[in-house]
Amino acid sequence: MNLEAEIHLRGQVVAAAAEFDDGVVTVVGERIAGVQSVAEWERAHPGREVPAYSGMVIPGLVDIHNHGGFGHRFDTADPDQARGAAEYHHGQGSTTVLASIVTAAPEDMVAQTAVLAELAADGVIAGIHAEGPFLSETRCGAQDPRYLTDPDPVLIERLLAAASGRLRVMTLAPERYGFDSAAKLLADSGVVIALGHSDADYADFRAALAPSGFGTLVTHLANGMPPLHHRAPGPVAAALVAAAAGHAVVELIGDGVHVDPGFGALAFASAPSRVALITDAMQAAGLPDGQYRLGPQDVQVRGGVARIANGSIAGGTSTLLSCLRWAIRDCGVPPIEAVRAASATPAAAVGLDDVGDLRPGCHADIVVLDRDMGLRSILRRGQWLR
Repeated sequence: MNLEAEIHLRGQVVAAAAEFDDGVVTVVGERIAGVQSVAEWERAHPGREVPAYSGMVIPGLVDIHNHGGFGHRFDTADPDQARGAAEYHHGQGSTTVLASIVTAAPEDMVAQTAVLAELAADGVIAGIHAEGPFLSETRCGAQDPRYLTDPDPVLIERLLAAASGRLRVMTLAPERYGFDSAAKLLADSGVVIALGHSDADYADFRAALAPSGFGTLVTHLANGMPPLHHRAPGPVAAALVAAAAGHAVVELIGDGVHVDPGFGALAFASAPSRVALITDAMQAAGLPDGQYRLGPQDVQVRGGVARIANGSIAGGTSTLLSCLRWAIRDCGVPPIEAVRAASATPAAAVGLDDVGDLRPGCHADIVVLDRDMGLRSILRRGQWLR
């Protein structure tokens, strides 16, 4: 072993695979080589000085629903734009990002997918999430209703071809005509089926989720769907029931805008290991109020809240690290559960098995925080970003 290539990070280790009040994460090259308590590390390294305490050591965060940031967009055919969005979020602690595109003209979605596939092949992004166009007009949110349509196998095949195996997730509304055959086509191609932007009732939404249906992920729980009501439980209740049973993962936008902390607490209490914190970030993330875009639509950001002309919220302006803080501070979620929701759970939900955790063999993606959960340093693929 080349000792000069080793990095030893000591601190409060908080991750799905390991939790130590005082531990050491060892990195060799681009991979994690070991995670031990300080006592274990000392026994394994006799005569060596114990590394200085760094802070809270957590996995690099995994954002599986992200449309852009710092003036850059993923819904683009410009690779530099998409690369800029990924690099901004990497530098904020989200070392793994899925690039999300939104409903648009079919030609535009295919072109965007082709560009993003190249960035995925280069390791800049971890894959592509297509949010649309097979969504409900009634619950379209900031999706452009002009391009919403029933599932079209021809368009799906074009997107799959353009993605070259890099399309990881597609969001569909289960009530749209042709959903079942479309979901099977996608699932057979290795694509995770997410249910969202749906006006389905409880029974239909639940039937579309595993184990009876293809859906294993729920797009931004409570947003883009009817509200939870005791006589009309709808998709929210169906999603939480499936998640509590271990059949689905529910996304939760933790920006303090999309859902109330009380609802966040409910989601974690219902299925603590099946919640994936996401940003739903768009172009304005990290920038001041002003005019921006999401897909084909203009977006106005005021007070950090992005909306299209009809008042619908149009994505988020936060980072995943700020969502993690929200879960802990505002929702009262224990740190280990919140960290899992921002790392291991979303990674597993989209089939990424070597990120989102601190265990030997994983990519050396690590975030170090201070006692106030401020960002201290970031390691991505064994390289320091800050």
